[in-house]
Amino acid sequence: MDPQRASIPAGAEAGSGRPIIRLRNVSKTFSSGTVALSGLSLDVAPGSFVSLLGPSGCGKSTALRIIAGLGDPTSGTVEWPTSKHDSSGRPEREISFVFQEPTLMPWATVFRNVWLPLRLKGISKAEASGRVMEALDLVGLAKFAGAYPRELSGGMKMRVSIARALVTRPKVLLMDEPFAALDEITRFKLNNDLLHLWETYGWTVVFVTHSVFESVYLSDRIVVMAARPGRVFEDMAIDAPYPRGDAFRTSAGYAEHCRRVSASLHAAIMSSTAGLDDHL
Repeated sequence: MDPQRASIPAGAEAGSGRPIIRLRNVSKTFSSGTVALSGLSLDVAPGSFVSLLGPSGCGKSTALRIIAGLGDPTSGTVEWPTSKHDSSGRPEREISFVFQEPTLMPWATVFRNVWLPLRLKGISKAEASGRVMEALDLVGLAKFAGAYPRELSGGMKMRVSIARALVTRPKVLLMDEPFAALDEITRFKLNNDLLHLWETYGWTVVFVTHSVFESVYLSDRIVVMAARPGRVFEDMAIDAPYPRGDAFRTSAGYAEHCRRVSASLHAAIMSSTAGLDDHL
């Protein structure tokens, strides 16, 4: 990793007050007629850790994919106010995406899986070797560079997926429920590892989850989304200090934050249900 990036604490780039990502009235209707998002507006500050929290089907993943440029909104805009733009006026988004599943190539070693995004940019194995091993070391898998996915546990596979995202040295890390399929102990460990990396390198993280407990533990801000069509129901700050650990998980403050967020999520679901009933 760039040593200058390593010295930047989380949120340090936010001094200008300009968001790194800005969504304005974003709506998405699929060809089936399903309205996934309606009027979603959201600013994401540089260096922040923002969780999109909501029930399954509320458009969280759709919003994340639109931010990533993996899909276009039906209406509305996605802006990158602080990013450089190319000659055609498109923002040069320095992002990486971690999906729900590790999506590793089973026939390739851990090293080659992590090398893939650099290889697609034309960077040779020799040129990429240092960065690949650096990324693997960050997630504690440097000794497994020659292993194959079939030889790894579920948690280790997800670490490889995270290393593959980190090898490009992104400014923005987009994560779509990456730990949902893991057991609780592994999930807690990866939550801790992710926070450590975020605090060290100062990324901006947008994290999709349906877990109240995970969102409160990780985030400095939680955007509670109403059920389909997805939109912001409540924007909540989690003002607990970092670093966080087991002491925070068992604290009264954590429990209170979880209670507030859970109540907001319940209200969002009930509000959406009431809206459906009005149309029946």
